[in-house]
Amino acid sequence: MTINHELDKDDLRAFESDAKVGLLATVNPQGLPHITFIATIQAKTPRQLIWGQFTEGLSKQHLKTNPHAAFLIMSLNKELWRGKAQWTHERKEGEEYELFNNKPMFRYNAYFGIHTVHYMDLVEVTEKEKLDMARIVRGVLQTKLAKGAVKTKSKDFILKPWAEQLFNKPGSLKFLAYVGDDGFPTMIPVIQCEAADSRRLAFSPAAYKEELLKIPAGKTVALFGLTLNMEDVLIRGTFGGYGRYRGVTL
Repeated sequence: MTINHELDKDDLRAFESDAKVGLLATVNPQGLPHITFIATIQAKTPRQLIWGQFTEGLSKQHLKTNPHAAFLIMSLNKELWRGKAQWTHERKEGEEYELFNNKPMFRYNAYFGIHTVHYMDLVEVTEKEKLDMARIVRGVLQTKLAKGAVKTKSKDFILKPWAEQLFNKPGSLKFLAYVGDDGFPTMIPVIQCEAADSRRLAFSPAAYKEELLKIPAGKTVALFGLTLNMEDVLIRGTFGGYGRYRGVTL
């Protein structure tokens, strides 16, 4: 995986699209990871990202106490960029404010518009990559085969049935974040992740194996599940490490 420190012209154009998945990972005051959906994120220059705020949320508060962030952008044809950025400031007027509020999504919306624009300096970004669907499909099949062996069997539920179904729904997207030794969150696709039961999620590391195997057991992780109908759920818990179940590494 090649790491760059600025975006090229093709990246800049791809980031402008409103039809994309945009995620932002932040660090809360307790030092724990958080993930939120930010569809407006785009690049202003090869080394600066901007995004528009139209709702309140914890991620905006987190950035003002800890500006370290990670971002993920995925186009509708499954092209993916991931990186790290440093929040610098916000503005409630100006060129970028007008840019966001003149977009069709907000220009003709009578109920809400962009009220704040946030600015982040790019730290690093991966080169454009395609989702590795062959390994993801293999990981999904392995996870389905083995996840029954790691059920907690606890009657004390955490996830509601709707959230379990979202994680197990074909085509749903899942992304994991944890805070690295450099203080920045790291975000990894884990589309093969599914709910074993209400208290435990499981995944085969068949896809993005090299990155997933770096997560230390006992690390606090956040995991964001999303459907293309814009349903989503965020969970946080303790990563339990890897083991062999029914002949599969989970």
